[in-house]
Amino acid sequence: MNQRKFEFFVGLFMALGILSLAYLSIRIARNDLFTDRGYDIQAVFANCNGLRAGSSIMIAGVEIGRVKQIALQDYEAKITFQIQHGVALQKDAIASIKTKGLIGEKYIEITPGAAEQNIPEGGRLLSTEPAMDIEGLISKFVQGNLSTKPAN
Repeated sequence: MNQRKFEFFVGLFMALGILSLAYLSIRIARNDLFTDRGYDIQAVFANCNGLRAGSSIMIAGVEIGRVKQIALQDYEAKITFQIQHGVALQKDAIASIKTKGLIGEKYIEITPGAAEQNIPEGGRLLSTEPAMDIEGLISKFVQGNLSTKPAN
């Protein structure tokens, strides 16, 4: 009987340890599956090259949300992102896809607007700026230099 009690407590301890590890892994990855941390807003970009679900959304360098989903709609990128409660975005705010550093990860920078009306939950940001394609610019630069002949 003592052996069974010991095995039960060891099993219970292992199960609690595995659950704790799973919970911490989810929290570290910033996937808050157990809490509702904001409201959803959508924006449509001509190109969202390099942006991923889970990317940051920032205003003035402060994270205010995360990209929730990226989908294709009418040959454009429809991005749904979750904004923290208490942060209101004006209807004329501008969403731009930026890069951290020269070739770092992509994020969305929101430039606040001056309108008095705010975007409601489930609403849409109308003004967007797509990501700058740095790789494409470098490629054009290199190809341009390689195809020119030196002057005599």
